[in-house]
Amino acid sequence: MLSPHAPRLEVWGDPIAHSRSPQLHAAAYEVLGFDWTYGRRRVDVASFGDELAALDDSWRGLSLTMPLKGVAFAAASSLDRRAQLTGAVNTLLLDSGGPRGFNTDVGGIVRALADDGVAEIAQARIVGAGATATSALAALSELGAREVEVVARRPEAAAPLADLGRRLGMTVETTPFTASVHEDVPLTIATLPGDAPVPDAAADALARTGGLLLDVVYGHWPTALSAAWERTGGTARSGLGMLLHQALLQIRIFRHGDPATPLDREAEALRAMRRALEEPAAA
Repeated sequence: MLSPHAPRLEVWGDPIAHSRSPQLHAAAYEVLGFDWTYGRRRVDVASFGDELAALDDSWRGLSLTMPLKGVAFAAASSLDRRAQLTGAVNTLLLDSGGPRGFNTDVGGIVRALADDGVAEIAQARIVGAGATATSALAALSELGAREVEVVARRPEAAAPLADLGRRLGMTVETTPFTASVHEDVPLTIATLPGDAPVPDAAADALARTGGLLLDVVYGHWPTALSAAWERTGGTARSGLGMLLHQALLQIRIFRHGDPATPLDREAEALRAMRRALEEPAAA
């Protein structure tokens, strides 16, 4: 890294005030004994390059949220496999050879589903076709899925997902939101913005056949889809579990340069991070 003792980290995005990442990271750093600071900064796509170039050797790394995952991908000097597959980087480790890019959203989804006992799955549904949907598709591939339905307002927006599915040996079928009937699946991953409007009839049709819902949103809850799951007696999980686990993988990267290398006292750190999520969001 620019300095082995670099203590500064931040999460960047626009908007950013809602981010729970500072709470999560601070809770873990205290347990782990890391003398690091982790803040938040509002950065948009236009200012990202200048902000990144202005960082000095006191900086260890960055977390990136929307809309910066694409420009962070372009800025990275190297990429892990999950970032290569998805074209999205949510973690930059500031290395002397240039920023190293990682995607911990994929692992965050896999680990969040494991909390609900989902370790393997053959079929699933993704609602939405934006950037996060690519991470969801990669996560489903790691869980063994071979058939995925993508529900999208514009079928053409799902074309990149179909291409990625072919590369991963998966069949990806696109269905419009107006469809009144869907085949039963054991798992649905929703990647829509939290305030995205979904007509009740469409949401209920998805909920009746959708199995467990993992909605990646956590700032706007309940969402239109989670409300539909509640109406139909289904189980819906917010994106807090995904946020928790992707943050733990980021800390592994910031410490070891590798998301697969566990931390010392990791279980204790994870418990502290879970407790931090139970506290009110910081202003």
